[in-house]
Amino acid sequence: MKVRIDYDLCMGDRNCHKVCPEVFDFDEDQLQSIVRVDSVPAHLEDKVRKAARECAPGAILVDE
Repeated sequence: MKVRIDYDLCMGDRNCHKVCPEVFDFDEDQLQSIVRVDSVPAHLEDKVRKAARECAPGAILVDE
């Protein structure tokens, strides 16, 4: 699984980081979330899907 963020949609509320800090981080300079990994480890896939579902603007894009 791969995950990316649409920076035009990201509101910077850090919810994805709260749900899955192993994959998502926050860029304090840009005030946007960032993805910390190239590929999501299998044991974190459900957490990434949850973060994507809970992203209000739909900025988290998951490629299965």
